[in-house]
Amino acid sequence: MNARLGFLRDKSNKLSLSPGVYLMKDKSGKIIYVGKAKALKNRVTSYFHALESHNAKTAKLVDNIYDFDFIVTNSELDALVLECSLIKQHNPKYNILLKDDKGYNYIKITREDYPRITYALNCKDENADYLGPYTGGYTAKQAVEETNRIFMLPACHKSFPRDFGKERPCLNYHIKRCMGVCRGKISKDEYASIIRSAVDYMRSGSKISVEQMTEEMNAAAENLEFEKAARLRDRIRAIEKMKDGQSIMSDKEYDFDVVGLAQNAELASIAVIKYRGGRITEKENFFIGDEYEAGQMRSDFCVEYYSKRPDEIPKQIYVDTEMEDAQLLGEYFSGLCGHKVNISVPKRGEGYSRILLAKQNASEYLALKVGRTVKEINALEELARLLGLKKIPTVIESYDISNIGEDARVGGMIVYRNGRPYKAGYRKFAIKYVQGQNDYACMQEVLERRLRRYLDGDESFKPLPDLILLDGGKGHVSAVKQVLDELGLDIPLFGLVKDDKHRTRAIAAEGGEIEIKSNKRLFSMLTGIQDEVHRFSITFQRQKHKQKTYELELTKIKGIGEAKALSLIKEFKTKAGLKQASPEQIAAAAKISTEKAREVYDYIQDNF
Repeated sequence: MNARLGFLRDKSNKLSLSPGVYLMKDKSGKIIYVGKAKALKNRVTSYFHALESHNAKTAKLVDNIYDFDFIVTNSELDALVLECSLIKQHNPKYNILLKDDKGYNYIKITREDYPRITYALNCKDENADYLGPYTGGYTAKQAVEETNRIFMLPACHKSFPRDFGKERPCLNYHIKRCMGVCRGKISKDEYASIIRSAVDYMRSGSKISVEQMTEEMNAAAENLEFEKAARLRDRIRAIEKMKDGQSIMSDKEYDFDVVGLAQNAELASIAVIKYRGGRITEKENFFIGDEYEAGQMRSDFCVEYYSKRPDEIPKQIYVDTEMEDAQLLGEYFSGLCGHKVNISVPKRGEGYSRILLAKQNASEYLALKVGRTVKEINALEELARLLGLKKIPTVIESYDISNIGEDARVGGMIVYRNGRPYKAGYRKFAIKYVQGQNDYACMQEVLERRLRRYLDGDESFKPLPDLILLDGGKGHVSAVKQVLDELGLDIPLFGLVKDDKHRTRAIAAEGGEIEIKSNKRLFSMLTGIQDEVHRFSITFQRQKHKQKTYELELTKIKGIGEAKALSLIKEFKTKAGLKQASPEQIAAAAKISTEKAREVYDYIQDNF
């Protein structure tokens, strides 16, 4: 804990409620964080109170603050402008430092009798023309694939006119993915015209290209060039079909950007997809190293990203989560670029589909970085959203009670970390204190014992989970909530409810149930958790039941009571282990005489 907290609290309490910028400094006087505030006193004091509620990023920042300075401004907008300027000037350690995937990519048009359009990582071939550079390979590859498909350009390795008529046209020709240049029926001049149209399409976008091709088609029809008119008609239809139900092109005439974010544990990935002239022209990805409040994360990103690119700011920016200062950012960006900028969160329609594409791209990059699948990342994000959690749950614990009568009642605890089972954290509990068949009380006992082990400092029961899932409904949730309240712990708690076929049906909360079947990723993850905790607990219960059976069998021997029988079971575990034990080992384990041990040995050999 920061030894200067008392000083920092006193100093922050003396601040005014004016808007402004605050500068956090370390022991050497270096600025480590710059922030803006509507009311300086309220914002700065929040860092030095309720420390247990801070996320990992803020906790690390507070630990390193030695002193702070501040600058009062006339308005919140002035504070935003000043904050941005100071971040550029000082590059503070705890402000967002964007790390992108920027590299240069090109679209290559070869110079030959029958040119090809391909994707390239450089522009070193002097016998080719290039479009670009593009900062992301995604954009260039998508444009090449889309153009070749629409204009039915050959994708084979044949050389023309050298290979005219040497082989039959391939499958692509028959399924209308290629115009069949290999037949030798398309002249060099006609092919060159098609390539020019394809390049114009990539440069200007679909709307202008369709208009031009429509004019050419009508002219060809008037001149009775019906084959040419048919080919142009097919290209126009291909463009329209490509636009229908995809996210590469847009009917929107204005330029816009889409910002989507994916999170996992302490890392976040942000994708920015730019639409210009009705099509994607660029995509960039960035990683943010610390996790904190979702809206603030996106706000901080937008400030840093667009303040460095004032000439590239479009009129519309779509983001995937509400930001408290969206209107303020719009005013700031409008001042930077000289035109009105609107920032919004689309809930339906084309804008929403663009958001899903951006989030998918962010998830893909994050999956590569953290070694998790996109499904796992998206499922955890969706779980946090659905349950209203403050952060994505890194550690999830799930519990189940299994019993056969009163002799083999057990509880199982499993742990998921970052969406996958963490078997080193699994724990088994034999029910000790509950009498009779009472699942609620058994669940209370298991959770209380687990949590008290943590509170007593047992390292094997650290850390506390970000989320607890019980195999059961509202009754189980209410019972365990009493335990959490008594121990003074605030951990999100929910139940997993099964249907008649023992499949996960819904999430149980104190206020009711939340349906999950409509979300396949989340349904799959929660079903996996519920199946795993059930498997783990019932396996333990069967082991306990077998042990009890062996224990009862051993008590049939005169002079062997429950305590001695239990000692033997604990020492040798299984029936096979008991049969392999020597009289001397039996005597040592049960603390009995050699003669009695020989009697036990003979009984085991005859009856086990």
